[in-house]
Amino acid sequence: MLGLLIVLIQIISAEAQNFRQDSSTLKKMSNYILTNYECYNDLRYLCKQIGHRISGSAQAEKAVWWGKEVMEKTGCDRVYLQEVMVPHWVRGTEQAEIINAKGKRVPVSISSMGNAIGTSSNGVEATLLKINNIEQLQRMNAADVKGKIVFFNYRFEQTNVNTFDSYGPCVYYRWGAPSEAARMGAAAVVIRSVSSAYDDKPHTGSIAYNKKYPSIPAVAISNLAADELEKQMNKEPHVKMYIKTTCEMLPEVKSYNVVGEITGSELPGEIVVFGGHLDSWDIGEGAHDDGAGVVQSIEVLRTFAKLGIRPKRTIRAVLFMNEENGLRGGQKYCDLAAEKNEKHILAIETDAGGATPYGFSMTMTAAQRQKVKSWLPQLLPFGIYNLERNGGGADIGPLHRKFGTPVMELLPDSQRYFDMHHSANDVFENVHRRELCLGAVAMTAMVYLASMYGL
Repeated sequence: MLGLLIVLIQIISAEAQNFRQDSSTLKKMSNYILTNYECYNDLRYLCKQIGHRISGSAQAEKAVWWGKEVMEKTGCDRVYLQEVMVPHWVRGTEQAEIINAKGKRVPVSISSMGNAIGTSSNGVEATLLKINNIEQLQRMNAADVKGKIVFFNYRFEQTNVNTFDSYGPCVYYRWGAPSEAARMGAAAVVIRSVSSAYDDKPHTGSIAYNKKYPSIPAVAISNLAADELEKQMNKEPHVKMYIKTTCEMLPEVKSYNVVGEITGSELPGEIVVFGGHLDSWDIGEGAHDDGAGVVQSIEVLRTFAKLGIRPKRTIRAVLFMNEENGLRGGQKYCDLAAEKNEKHILAIETDAGGATPYGFSMTMTAAQRQKVKSWLPQLLPFGIYNLERNGGGADIGPLHRKFGTPVMELLPDSQRYFDMHHSANDVFENVHRRELCLGAVAMTAMVYLASMYGL
């Protein structure tokens, strides 16, 4: 009995010592990030010297080589590229007008959906048909839709405190609803922006055409413009719209994921992977989406290397290419992991903006979730308290689906994110230095704990 008591005391003493050591290490990491703010300087360069980075563009290629160079300067063990073929969609020019019953034409700002086709050289002019939800469209006769421009007036739900809960239902009207309108003979689609913002800047984002039906032009207008259009259509039954766009899909282009890693000291074959996506939309600068995630991921490697902290398991940062309009980089990473028979014990994504973090969403087994929750005492000093939400991330999704890899995503405060998301508002000036760095602290802390204790 005495022997068992001594063993228990030794175990408790060892755990307490580990806790103190981890707390000290995490504090050193946090202090380094919050006093050097190198990730913020990286973001400034990425946004201001390179700019928006849609897949296939010259800016995206420039970002690849920038990312490789910055990773190499962190002092991590290895940096390399993963070749991936990506789509090359170009926006071209955009023009639109609202035409009232008397023929008065009022210009309106539009943003074509990513991967959308353009109009003919003459554009499209047709009567508008206001649809508030997809069920309303599905109840209609095709004859009432044919030849019209369908205006999907589905609103971003403002009552949800977590704005990602509003994004999910809204985003269908961007990527899926246009094909439903095309099935019924619509000439084009205009949507209310998938956004919480009340300004005059429309938001873009991918469309996914259903190949069973014709592909038709699809554009977004801002929430303010949508409000005005709704009022006008409620008063006038025969409002028309003119749309002219020259967007098109060009041949695929060779690009790369950028990968950097630090080899584990004890279990190098077990990998903790984390990252964000290097590409962005072609309006704004891709500061929050996902420049923030890119520089936070680089900062994790930098902090380990600069402080001389060697993880037990291999830690790997990936700057994924083509999350926005193809997900080719995430799929390529998964395919290569399968070819190499790699063992990923955890995948973490940061692709929800650079605001103040408060937690991580997780998709994993109950036992794995409970183990992560046991780290809360180490995470609480850095503002991380919520580990309750389910989730992961688009680029690490293939790993979870193919291998069952546990996945996580950093959760920053979301109140302003969809004001900027996929719009001209997503610029460096709208990222707060300290908030961005706190996200890097949270990522570094989670990577450290996972690399030391595994799942």
